Amino acid sequence: MTQLLKRRTFLKGIGTTMALPLLEIMQPHSSLVSAAAATAGKAPVRTAFIFFPNGVIGPSWMPKTTGSGYELPKSLRPLESLKSDINVISGLAQINGRALGDGAGDHARSAGVYLTSSHPTKTSGADIKAGISVDQVAAQQVGHQTRLPSLELGLVRGRNAGQCDSGYSCAYSSNISWRTPSTPTAKEIVPKLAFERLFGGGAEREKQRARHMKDRQSILDLVKHDADQLKKQLGKSDKRKIDEYFSSVREIEQRIERSTQHEKIKPPEMQLPAGIPSDLEEHIHLMYDLLVLAFQTDTTRIATFMVGNAGSNRTYPMVGVNSGHHELSHHRNDEKKMADIQKIDEYLTSQFAYFLNRLQSTPEGNSNLLDNSMICYGSALGDGNRHTHHDLPIILAGKGGGTIKTGYHHQLPSETPLSNLFVSMLDRAGAPVQSFGDSTGRLTVIDS
Repeated sequence: MTQLLKRRTFLKGIGTTMALPLLEIMQPHSSLVSAAAATAGKAPVRTAFIFFPNGVIGPSWMPKTTGSGYELPKSLRPLESLKSDINVISGLAQINGRALGDGAGDHARSAGVYLTSSHPTKTSGADIKAGISVDQVAAQQVGHQTRLPSLELGLVRGRNAGQCDSGYSCAYSSNISWRTPSTPTAKEIVPKLAFERLFGGGAEREKQRARHMKDRQSILDLVKHDADQLKKQLGKSDKRKIDEYFSSVREIEQRIERSTQHEKIKPPEMQLPAGIPSDLEEHIHLMYDLLVLAFQTDTTRIATFMVGNAGSNRTYPMVGVNSGHHELSHHRNDEKKMADIQKIDEYLTSQFAYFLNRLQSTPEGNSNLLDNSMICYGSALGDGNRHTHHDLPIILAGKGGGTIKTGYHHQLPSETPLSNLFVSMLDRAGAPVQSFGDSTGRLTVIDS
């Protein structure tokens, strides 16, 4: 009789350890084991929080009707094929992002409050204080079940010292994940280093792995013996999954190597940070692909991704926007500037759609990674021109392991705390809490 593999099965090689995706051989069958054991084999729920800066153009983002028959507005049209897998949620607010007597600094507060639901202390010194972020609340409870308790990614490093916005520390603008109220969790922005964090580990093993990589050996080459032995135990379907998974890992390795090599030949006056792709879309796609791999291998179940730091002034020439994002967000109802912001909103949505499609196309058990995930995508600024922290642009994607009813636009009562959504997400992540931040209850409209 075929012996079941444990869900936390690793392939080991010299200097590296590689987790595996969920295979059929890991899943108990009712004819072999009890119902209780079958429940234990259920795919875990993955949770990610994605942040973008500067708010949105509301009329192009917010659907005009509610329920399942709503039409996606212009900025969300890249999600059309995924409509049945998402919920657009209107009416949410982060009240603690408001000044509350502290004056200007809404951009910094928008990042500091996004996942903490706590008012950041206005300081540019070392006495920073926000709150423990929802991702870290989850990581504290379920992080021990995976090799990495959580994964924090971004596109721009930023600083954790000095002031970046009207007397607020750069730590607030540069981070959305906070391990403690005074300790932001550093994010990784270099794809190669993020990849090594996922599949490396340990100083001595890293040295050994570096020697092998110097000989142009892939991680897959290092675990080849274990992989060959494993394949002897697998059925046809699992062998195909392993081959597809290995191909995905190999492709990302090659893309990281190519993008780094390409960057080295760029003229020095461009001053590109080493290891970061010069093409923004390639950078975004690599980070999203790494998130997919992290979830697929169950290396972590909790992640955050900053598409831009708070107040980002990045340009988007690929969609014809050559002025800075932050500068444009102060549009004062100028139609040309608002049109440019809308183009940025739609472009970032298209990149999010890329991520969701990758999750959806990754099989897991009888479903897929998107079905077994819940991804919160949004900002803690509603209107960047007026610096509002209500009517936030929030999308919840994924079915949370079958616990979330998708395909709806929910219009909630004005100023419903975003933290209500977080409490409901923590329930599904296996990290239940009575309350979080300024929550007033759970968001029951998403219940399946």
